[in-house]
Amino acid sequence: MADIRIKGRMVNAIRISLDTNDHDAIRQQLSPKLQAAFPPGTLAVIESSVEQELIALIQLLISLDVQPMAVTEGLLGDQARAIQFPVLPPDRQLEEIKATKEQVVEVKPEPAAEDNEQTSAPPIVAHITSYHDEILRTGQCIVQHNGDIILNAGLNSGSEIIASGNIHVYGSARGRLIAGAGGNTAARIFCHNLEAELISIAGTYCVADDIPPHVVKKSVHIYLNDQLELVFEALQF
Repeated sequence: MADIRIKGRMVNAIRISLDTNDHDAIRQQLSPKLQAAFPPGTLAVIESSVEQELIALIQLLISLDVQPMAVTEGLLGDQARAIQFPVLPPDRQLEEIKATKEQVVEVKPEPAAEDNEQTSAPPIVAHITSYHDEILRTGQCIVQHNGDIILNAGLNSGSEIIASGNIHVYGSARGRLIAGAGGNTAARIFCHNLEAELISIAGTYCVADDIPPHVVKKSVHIYLNDQLELVFEALQF
């Protein structure tokens, strides 16, 4: 038996892109975003368009319940290497586009019994479903951190969809499909014609070469079993 094994498990991580080195501003802007969409301890890759004091920035992010795991190559690269902190190559740049429409389900908090007047408490967004009616083209991406994504067409190679919930593709899926972003292991992917470059649910992933041949170019339901392994189930109509 081999002493070393490599398994197909992708780390759940967010990318924090900074255009300021004002730590008060970073805390003020970043904290509500993290609390709204990401659990404590979320891993993060840091990239910055301005000079930063890296150690202080790492400490700041840790204080916000984020676990920095690396920086991208660039302004922070030399500082990271000096403290033996990982440096990753920059991602391919994708254009994040807005979905054709969104359906929002909101829960409004009940007023306290002792309140005589209605308060104007802001609604709590519980779930958002993004609908997109056009083909997602190479270099484009759609991201939904609070719900599901439904593509009524399909997506080309070199494109990407990321959802915290489920993904439905009523067309050919030739790009990257990432469901359960943030760790939702109950998320599922439904695809009319599977030709994806990468499939991922809650960090467990499969690249094109490892997709089971019997489901390629077929209608497929993809989910995680109790062992957090991807299951590809051909759909019969």
